[in-house]
Amino acid sequence: MLHLFALLLLAPAEDLPTAWVDPDTGHRIIRLTREVGSASMYFNQNRYLPDGKHMVYTNPQGIAVLNLDTLASRLIVAAPARLVDAGRKHPRVYYTKDGAVWFTDIESGEAKRINTLPPRGSVATVNADETLLAGAHITSSQGEDYGARAQRARPNEEPLNKGQMMEQRWASRAPMALYTISIGTGETKVIHRANDWLNHFLFSPTDPTLLMFCHEGPWHKVDRLWTIRTDGRELKKIHSRTMAMEIWGHEFWSHDGKTIYYDLQTPRGEDFWLVGYEVATGRSTRYHLNRDEWSIHFNVSRNGKLMIGDGGDPGQVAKAPDGQWIYLFRPELVANRGVDDPSFIRPGVLRAEKLVNMKKHNYRLEPNVAFSPDEKWVIFRSNMLGESYVFAVEVAKADSVPGKP
Repeated sequence: MLHLFALLLLAPAEDLPTAWVDPDTGHRIIRLTREVGSASMYFNQNRYLPDGKHMVYTNPQGIAVLNLDTLASRLIVAAPARLVDAGRKHPRVYYTKDGAVWFTDIESGEAKRINTLPPRGSVATVNADETLLAGAHITSSQGEDYGARAQRARPNEEPLNKGQMMEQRWASRAPMALYTISIGTGETKVIHRANDWLNHFLFSPTDPTLLMFCHEGPWHKVDRLWTIRTDGRELKKIHSRTMAMEIWGHEFWSHDGKTIYYDLQTPRGEDFWLVGYEVATGRSTRYHLNRDEWSIHFNVSRNGKLMIGDGGDPGQVAKAPDGQWIYLFRPELVANRGVDDPSFIRPGVLRAEKLVNMKKHNYRLEPNVAFSPDEKWVIFRSNMLGESYVFAVEVAKADSVPGKP
């Protein structure tokens, strides 16, 4: 992405700006996509192909790939299709379409149907060596079309909001099965059964046998974060509640697969932390943030030295009066001048720098920040220009100010 800014300045004139410097932060912003309604992937999904030059994203026409060197884009899979992941080993896009899971090779154009999904089933993640997918399904009619059934039970009442729907779905205790699907053979294997609401599956980026998942539902009522091996062994809870109304979630892996990070609030909406949990040792580091710097989603650079957050408006759980920013964080550990006990949680703080003023962004669309492969840019989606597009902000401050929207 070294030449993106120069390329954008040479692009044909458009009604909407393609590049500017944020006057409030001094950081350069570029608009990567041209399609109205285009969007980057969820913050913890793999969006980059193995060459580090191509990024997968969605637009109203389907699933597309963007060349980060030239900004040329092309449609890979026509809508309707739901994007799952970009391959880490092969130049593939994984997706679901017509009740089945597929991949398409972006170089050859080969499309392969892997297998039909189980009834009410989905897949959400691809493992590191691209041999398995993972997902879950409700195994009885108890959970079929749950939202519609719940609403039919209240014919004379207002529609359920998201919080009410989550409460009722969680309380239903609908039986579920967590399964893997072989990319090579299509074989489906159930590895875990539960009456918990199983969701947010995410394979380790380096260990093809380690899967992270969550117990979905009201965060103050669930033990959210778990890992399991692909053969069903070693089911492990990653965090245990120590106070009423303690919540944690929006989990993601470090790029080396050694650390699981997650948002922790002790209690909900009052005190804010980003936790790093070491998979090998079980030891945790907690980085503190102030209310305005809390973010819907966080992410980490490949070398672990920088972190980012996408902020939040006053309607989010932190109720931040001035939280509508894209943030760059520099983590610092608190010096230990006391007892050195390896069982203790290591305390730290995140030192924040503002990258993008998001006051014009409607946070009903979550920005979902991620570093570019070269770590010189932070990529996010936004409706700051009215419609949704994919943007990048430069980590280094700009030398000149070409204008603003």
